[in-house]
Amino acid sequence: MTDPILENLNPNQLQAVKTTEGYVRVIAGAGSGKTKALTSRFAYIVDRLGINSSNILCVTFTNKAAQEMKKRVKALIGDLFDVSFITTYHGFCVRFLREEINKVHYPKNFIILDAEDQKTILRDVFTELDINSKNLTFKQVLRFISKQKSTSDYLGYMLDNKSFELDEKDSLSSRVYQKYLDKQKRNYALDFDDLIHFTAFILDSNPDVLSKWQEMLHYIQVDEAQDSSDSQFHLVEILSRVHQNLFLVGDPDQTIYEWRGAKPEYLVEFDRMFPDTKTIIMNQNYRSTPNILKVGNHIIKNNKVRVDKDMVTDNPEGVEVVHFHGKNDFEETLWVASEIKEILKMENAAYSDITILYRSNHLSRNIEQALIKENIPYAIFGGVRFFERKEIKDVLSFLRLIVQGDNFSFLRLHNHPSRGLGKKFLERLSFLAGEQNLSLLQALENNIKDKELNKKGASDFLSLVAALKIDAETNSISDLVKIILDKSGLSELYRKDGDEDRLENIKELVSSMMLLEKENNGPVNIAEYLQEIALYTDLDKDTENQDKVRLMTIHISKGLEFPYVFLCGFTEGVLPSALSIKERRKRAIEEERRLMYVAVTRAEKRFYMTDSEGFNFTTGLNKYPSRFLFEIKEEFYVRKGKLSPEILQAAQTSAAASKNSEDSAFSEGDLVMHPVWNKGKVLTVDREKNQYIVHFFEMEKDKHIDFAFRFLTAASDFEEEMASPDALLSIQENLKNTPDPFADKTEQTDLPHKEEDQNIFNDKDANPGQKEW
Repeated sequence: MTDPILENLNPNQLQAVKTTEGYVRVIAGAGSGKTKALTSRFAYIVDRLGINSSNILCVTFTNKAAQEMKKRVKALIGDLFDVSFITTYHGFCVRFLREEINKVHYPKNFIILDAEDQKTILRDVFTELDINSKNLTFKQVLRFISKQKSTSDYLGYMLDNKSFELDEKDSLSSRVYQKYLDKQKRNYALDFDDLIHFTAFILDSNPDVLSKWQEMLHYIQVDEAQDSSDSQFHLVEILSRVHQNLFLVGDPDQTIYEWRGAKPEYLVEFDRMFPDTKTIIMNQNYRSTPNILKVGNHIIKNNKVRVDKDMVTDNPEGVEVVHFHGKNDFEETLWVASEIKEILKMENAAYSDITILYRSNHLSRNIEQALIKENIPYAIFGGVRFFERKEIKDVLSFLRLIVQGDNFSFLRLHNHPSRGLGKKFLERLSFLAGEQNLSLLQALENNIKDKELNKKGASDFLSLVAALKIDAETNSISDLVKIILDKSGLSELYRKDGDEDRLENIKELVSSMMLLEKENNGPVNIAEYLQEIALYTDLDKDTENQDKVRLMTIHISKGLEFPYVFLCGFTEGVLPSALSIKERRKRAIEEERRLMYVAVTRAEKRFYMTDSEGFNFTTGLNKYPSRFLFEIKEEFYVRKGKLSPEILQAAQTSAAASKNSEDSAFSEGDLVMHPVWNKGKVLTVDREKNQYIVHFFEMEKDKHIDFAFRFLTAASDFEEEMASPDALLSIQENLKNTPDPFADKTEQTDLPHKEEDQNIFNDKDANPGQKEW
């Protein structure tokens, strides 16, 4: 009799499933059946060990992954078990905070801010500070805020009723950050970063709450553990301390989110943190051909932050990997289009079997033009996400205004469609709301007779909201959306706008709600639905059934697989990204190499790398193939398109120079000589930024010196002693009393003639690595 939970597992997967106790680390390479092992293990713990499913926490990073795992677990053990703890980090934190946030005196119906809500706050802040995108962009500010929240004790301010003291010396970013926090506090609103930080804070500062959740969670599984940040790892680690059953699965070679806080070291060094850790390597690849895996294995071996493994497969050898080099962008993308047609003809493939990957979104333009020219249908993944589209946000904001009456929804809707409620109206309302400590909606309800607020548009809006609240009591959520569209005037607005896509997107939203109601066998709670949508960060519109070539960034492709993959724009400065290297140096090089590895390992049957000549506006230099190309032995791929010896040599020279600049020649405490600032001592070696901090004795200042600066040379201990004023004085006194050993011997000294001296510096072969000044 077959065992549905354990059947079709290979020996390493089976070991991962049955190793249930203690600290377990699974290094699961690309295409190795990681999700199968995770879900089988969850089912095994429930069905064979008898553990209640509500005592098992399984966290992952996307809703899509969580939903897929829930589906697979239910297929193994049935629908009667609670699988709500198969969730994302943010999903778990929301559930935790709905129960425990009162410990920090926040209401349990706190608001979750998504990216659009954050921008709404920033628009308000920018207006108050009289700044615009020329000063700062939303993207810059949001990154700054996220970084500040991960590195500072901002919760002390958020929770202790502290206030910022205004200081004109503060940077503009700091002032924006302070006002952003003020507005969050006033509305009891939490953004995605706060969900993790508030949860950790409550657990760290409330022993009784910590104990309760530790006792409840007997087993903890972490998917994609290589992407865990400091706060995320801290969360699962403290929750596992009582039962000590912590299972991490992931692949350090696929860490591509360091720029937003991922720390692959937690997975790489897990066995050092917990010496009793059991490590299981899952390196059997079920996805790709050996030819494709050879390329991936060969590239990733150059990284240092990893657990050594080679992916292996029993699949047939397959077609050779191809590198195409074009004379320009046009030739590169037209070749891709012609190769797509060839694949369709020769392999009986569909358009949807083919995916084109690139490092950055802007690279899609040339590709799109070539596909249009050749009449090849395509779909871009990762444009504006479905739930972030304007019309969808409008509808969801109405739902939230009905349930929560929050300021963000009010600001979005009070004059949309236009009701003649302009800037003065909003300024007066905001003033009264602040003075009376009310939300904007409450302030309008209480002060509708105020001279500046008593407008027909304001009265109509209040009547609309009141009527919709009544409708919400007796209608399903899908029917309520139809009522909202009709009564609010949004439906008419979208029709007048002439944008059919907006109406189609609304229909898609209603259809998804109806499907949810059908699955639930009854009405869907609006508050719970909004909570789920606020956490939704995946591509959620069904484009899988469309027969079109897919275009997407490498980041979006992670976790997916495709029969035929083209990696376009395989150019130095693009992949690896010159901007990332400038910001994070050696750390960035490793992450960019991992991006390359992810791109390669998406492919099942064929993999192509393409680049072209021309001018790279990002780097300000001529375009060369990526340095990663030269990390692959030429026997592992075939080259198409002519790559001239000059281009090849220039590319290899550029790659070698970049490689040299990554390495540090000096260590902390070393003495160095600088051609301008003379002697100094290395205080710090910053390998992330590829720079030293050097204290220069004569100027008594610290300077940041790049690893790539080739005129920084070693100095001796004797020179350091001379740098000390006291030592220098004693040496000078001593020299007065010491005979000059070179006196009267100058004429005998064997010095080179002037011509010979010049020849030394003009002889290019004297030091092949030395460039001329």
